[in-house]
This record gives sequence, C-alpha cells and structure tokens, in this order.
Amino acid sequence: MKVRVHKFKSLATQALEDQRLQDTLQRIGETFRSRREAGFSVVQDPEKLRQNAREVKERALSQLPQLLDLLEKQVVAAGGRVYRARNAREANAMVVAIAQRHGVSSVVKGKSMITEEIAVNTALEKHGIQVWETDLGEFIIQLAGEPPSHIIGPALHKNKKEIALLFAQELNIPYTENAQDLTMAAREALRNRFLKADMGITGANMAVAETGSIVLVENEGNIRFCTTLPRIHIAVMGIEKVVQGIEDMVTLLEVLARSATGQQLSVYTSIITGPRHEGELDGPEEFHLILLDNGRSNILTDPELREILYCIRCGACLNVCPVYLKAGGHSYGWVYSGPMGSVLSPLLLPHGLARQLPFASTLCGACKEVCPVKIDLPRLLLNLRARFEQEKAGPPQRLLPALYSQAALHPTLFRLSTAALRRPSSFLHLMDKKGVSVGRFFSPWAKGRVFPRMKEPFSSRWPDLAQELRRKT
Repeated sequence: MKVRVHKFKSLATQALEDQRLQDTLQRIGETFRSRREAGFSVVQDPEKLRQNAREVKERALSQLPQLLDLLEKQVVAAGGRVYRARNAREANAMVVAIAQRHGVSSVVKGKSMITEEIAVNTALEKHGIQVWETDLGEFIIQLAGEPPSHIIGPALHKNKKEIALLFAQELNIPYTENAQDLTMAAREALRNRFLKADMGITGANMAVAETGSIVLVENEGNIRFCTTLPRIHIAVMGIEKVVQGIEDMVTLLEVLARSATGQQLSVYTSIITGPRHEGELDGPEEFHLILLDNGRSNILTDPELREILYCIRCGACLNVCPVYLKAGGHSYGWVYSGPMGSVLSPLLLPHGLARQLPFASTLCGACKEVCPVKIDLPRLLLNLRARFEQEKAGPPQRLLPALYSQAALHPTLFRLSTAALRRPSSFLHLMDKKGVSVGRFFSPWAKGRVFPRMKEPFSSRWPDLAQELRRKT
C-alpha cells in the first residue's frame, strides 16, 4: 500500500470535516470499549492476567534468537519449511518464488497486518497472480481499493449504505442494505475462489517454539478455508510473535480476544503444526513459514523502545485514543494506526518519514490503561518526540541548552545572565500582551502563548523575605 504517514495533519483535517466518518468513529469507540469491559469483567484478577501476559512477552524477547532457532527446528521436524526474511523485499521474493515454482495462478488470503506491511498482494499481482482477501472487512476494502483503517475491523470506516452500493457495483447484485443478504453475497463470491485457489496465505498471531505450531484467531472461518483447501499454505510472521510453550500461548489468548472484541475466545482458534500428515483428512500438502525481521531486530536492541515489540495487535489502544477516534485510521497513512502505530510506524519505515505520528497523541494515558500487555505507550511516544525534536533542532536550539547547563553550574555566571535577560523578557512579555507574538518566530509551540516575564531571583529577594518572617514571628 502507498505510504502517506508524512501527511497525517492534512489527512486528519479531512477526516474531521467528514461528519459521516465522525459518527462512525464515535460508535466504534463506544462499542469496542463496552465489549472489552464486559470481556474482562468475568476475570477474577484482570491486572494479574495482564501482568502475566506482559511477562510472557518479556521472557520471549529476552531469548528471541534461541526461540526462533527452536521454532525452525520443530517446524522442519513437522514437515514444514522455514525462511528468514530480513526485509519486505526478501519476504515478497520468497512468496513469489514459492508461487511460481508450483505454477500458482490464484491465491486466497486471511486477514493479516504483516502481509499488508510488506504489500504482498502487490508483489504477487505484478507477476500475474490473482490475490483475494477473504476476511469480510478486507474483502470490502479490496473491492473499494482502500487500505484497512483498523487492526481488528479493516472496513469499520464504512457504513452499511456504502457497502451496499459497493456490492451492487462490484458484485453485480441488487442493491440491498440487509446485512444478512450482503454477507451471503460476499460468501457466494468467495466460495469459488476458495475452491479454485492454489495457495493460501495467512499471518500468524503467534508461534509456539516448543511444538513448531502457529496460532491463528478469527471469527469468520475464512482462515481455516485458506489453510486447508489450497495445496500450499504460506504463513508470514514477525519474529517478535514467537513464544516458548503452550502455557504462554494460552496466557496471550486469554487477553487477546478480550482486548480485541470482548470475547473470552475467538470463534475459531487454529493451532497448525506443519502440513497435512498421513491419515489426516484436510490441510495443505506444503507448509511454509516466513519469519520476517523488517526492522524488528533494530527495535529489539533499543532499550528505550523495545517494549513496542510486546504488542499483540489487539487494537484496544485505538478504541480509547481520542486522536484515533477523531482522525480515523487512514489519517495515519500506513498499516498501523492509533497509539501503537504512532510508535511502530516511525521505527519500521524509512528514517524520519513518520516523524509526525508520535505527536498525534494527547498523552492522556488511556492506551496504557487498556493495553493487555501493559505497554507504556505514552512513555514511548515521548521518547520518540524527544528524538525527533533533537534531530531537527538547528544550531541555535542546540546551543541554548548547552549555554544554560554551563550557567547553571556556575552561580555567579547564572546570576549575571539572568539579570541580563530580565529586561528583554519584560519587553517580549509586553509585546505578547499587545497581540504581537514574538515567540512564534522561534518555535510554532510559542504561537498563542504569552512570553513569561522573569521576576527578581529568589536569592535577591530572600533577605527582605527573611526579615519580614522574623518580624511576624
């Protein structure tokens, strides 16, 4: 998909002017928040469960190379094949090579954010291979030629009338706003594509190193069609998604569905270990697992930001973020949106391309409160802000802090410098009071703010204050 993260401000402005979208976003927030609360209300100790989930991710990332090696060994032992892709280009080349080697002409795909990240559809279509999204939301936006707007609900930005019109135009059916009829129309359109597909592609919600299994969660059953009907199944997974054992998998499953949709468990939870074995009735003839880095190793080595790799892609932070619920997912300009996207996108995309996104937050802390693995998103956003501000600072902006630090270390120099600045500060304060904003020439932040007037230092006022105190006592 086309990357437009550098246009967040202009895209958000357009979204704010779209009243239909504003109404839709408000309903999304209310619905998801209430469902999440209901999902966790039946848990005896939600905070302990979240802490356990966080510890699962901490342990896995602390031994990531070893777990990836173990995962590869177990997948191969189960009859599958494993590939390591350093970036999107390598991952797409692997997918295309597998497809061409087997003469694949048609592919069905389960909903997967990581395949959106690497734009695998575009790579396959360039080689004449048809790709069909089979998740209902992804199918809708594929027909519309749009990117997803939400991690969990790709088409949540569209209302029923828009979908009805789209289906009438693209599927050649009579116009109807009946939800059941629209769903049946999508099912009918996709059924033949499932039956004719040579290859199925999915992501992976996680992988269990000790068993060589991948885990897929869904509510529609389309992913099971993608992984059982075609001859070949390719799973693309970020390297941070591996966990050690079954117990760790269960812990993450307990928080994933509750945080995403408010369910105790998704309708379909599939644990896949290799291709179809002898005596089994369904499953692919070949199973291929592509482990994608694409910048994740660099994040792992960053002690201040590696916490974002704990993210399990539940979308809970989007549903409570006041910025997302006004700007919508498309304003973020790439696959990942909301608070998690404002941290992850700048780290995965070319340097500086997404520098606007960390500033797209009120820092209210709601994202941290709902995160199932307790990621401190406000802290990560502040860290990125500081980095970007430091990078774009010119010589004067870098010089002033250095001068202040030197003055602060020498009391005499500090008193002389503050005395010299006292009169200019009074002048700038007066100018601002009269409506002439002087500070805006130095920083956009200063626009609309009154320049502070420096008072007499406490050290020079203290003798009089002390004398007054002694007189009163």
